[in-house]
Amino acid sequence: MKRDIFSGRKISAVPSASARKPDGTPAGNDRVEIGPTQLAFDEWTAAGLNIPDLAIMRSQRLDRLVRALQARDYGGILMYDPLNIRFASDTTNMQLWAAHNPFRACLVLADGYMVIWDFGDSDLLTAFNPLVRETRSGASFFYFTSGDKSVENAERFARQIDDLMREHAGGNRRLAVDKIQIHGLRALEGLGLQVLDGEEVTEKTRAIKQSEEIKALRCAVHAAEKSIHEMQQYTVPGVTENDVWAILHAENIKRGGEWIETRLLASGPRTNPWFQECGPRVIGNNELLAFDTDLIGCFGMCADISRTWFVGDGTPTAEQKRLYQYAYEHIQQNMALLTPGRPFKEIVFGGHLLSDEFVNSRYSVKMHGVGLCDEWPHIAYPEDYHEGAFDYELVPGMSICVEAYIGAEGGAEGVKLEEQVVITDDGYENITRYSFEDILLT
Repeated sequence: MKRDIFSGRKISAVPSASARKPDGTPAGNDRVEIGPTQLAFDEWTAAGLNIPDLAIMRSQRLDRLVRALQARDYGGILMYDPLNIRFASDTTNMQLWAAHNPFRACLVLADGYMVIWDFGDSDLLTAFNPLVRETRSGASFFYFTSGDKSVENAERFARQIDDLMREHAGGNRRLAVDKIQIHGLRALEGLGLQVLDGEEVTEKTRAIKQSEEIKALRCAVHAAEKSIHEMQQYTVPGVTENDVWAILHAENIKRGGEWIETRLLASGPRTNPWFQECGPRVIGNNELLAFDTDLIGCFGMCADISRTWFVGDGTPTAEQKRLYQYAYEHIQQNMALLTPGRPFKEIVFGGHLLSDEFVNSRYSVKMHGVGLCDEWPHIAYPEDYHEGAFDYELVPGMSICVEAYIGAEGGAEGVKLEEQVVITDDGYENITRYSFEDILLT
């Protein structure tokens, strides 16, 4: 056994080529595929969590996507959104960079054939998943890399899509696309392809999780909560908001989590209004600190949890307690609405409705779906309801975040709380376990 020279910990020997991690993936020390660390696996084992089998999860996802295409009579779907590519292939490559530099694409045909266009010709980042049948290059035609040849590059790429559609979709010329730049859209349509809304396909397909995805969600939330615990242990008057937020990032990465979508952490007067991003403010004594994780964690699954803490050596004010208890009651009553078959509209207009004091500063959504990130559906407050936009109902397998921001317009502070649940056959399972603040509830 070797020893880490910095900590003195023993380092296990390099695993054999046939060794497997608890998620069924190869345990090679130098493998390309990213994933949870041993710390995360150990914590999940101690907590009695079932760890997903990634080979099964990947097959379940691709099968759902293919069935969605066939149900709509689409010949295929072309995806540029990094989260949709992750869903279809479970492969990643510079996801944040790809989100604003669309170099990576994935085509799934209605017969299940999948092609990835990556940064180069190599299948380095896709070969571990046999469901990816080909890896190519040449899907980028954004101006930074293509310059004044963007149209030419887009047309070259579109001809590849056209050839694959003819080979695998027969005479079907109906192609769903989630996001594409204008030159690409024109090139596809110029070849006679009927371009349809791919976001509708992917959002609804991703919304209903199957067994292995639900296991992955539970694991990701547990790892995030371990990270939140470390963050809370660090939080004292005198440190900055950025100091606290950095702990969450570090602990997420230590467990094999991936990235965080926002910087939603604020303290004291910066908790009202909400949506101020964390910065260099020094946290004062006896203040509230509120945050929303928006954390892309282990297996690429989102742990979207909000908490508000009292920070200091004194006792909370009556107003701090009032806001917190109102927010707590809001999410508890609204969670009680979550049963399969319930129309979204009933959730919008039912449950705990905000008093006039808090309506103008309400959160942007009452509930929303969650999986690889914030996902469909969007369940609004009554004031924001758009008739006909979401005429659907809850289905077992959906994962839903129940939200509350409570702060009076012009008030001194505000409270943010959020729970993440999974819809079951007879109700819901709350997969969030992180405690609320007794000092603010009593």
